[in-house]
Amino acid sequence: MKKYKILFWIATLIIFLWEGIMPLSTVFFAPDYVTAGTKPLHYPDYFAYALIICKVLGATALIIPAVPARLKEWAYAGLTFSLIFAVISHAVVDGNVVYILLPLIAMALLAISYFSNQKLRYTEVQGVPAGSPGVEG
Repeated sequence: MKKYKILFWIATLIIFLWEGIMPLSTVFFAPDYVTAGTKPLHYPDYFAYALIICKVLGATALIIPAVPARLKEWAYAGLTFSLIFAVISHAVVDGNVVYILLPLIAMALLAISYFSNQKLRYTEVQGVPAGSPGVEG
């Protein structure tokens, strides 16, 4: 179980930095660039702010251990939808391979976080604390 805990925290921290801290820091330190990612895709300016709020809330829900499992599921779903639509938007509007790959990489990290979290939760439900001696992983 130790490997799942390590996988979970590494992937989740990267997601938190990428989807939570980075957009929020843009609002505070480079407000002129808040719409830099959505304007070329022809989204209205207010969409960028709504997206930032949702990303920060979702990434924060993943990183805080005390958040209920059901709320984390919604956070994973919301971030997944955001990344799927980012891939679709970039593929349809600008076709730039790098812009298509970045959300796919983030989605892979999100999947690693999700499945390692599921494995850890399953182990805890079985009554075996994660990281116990004799527990595979």
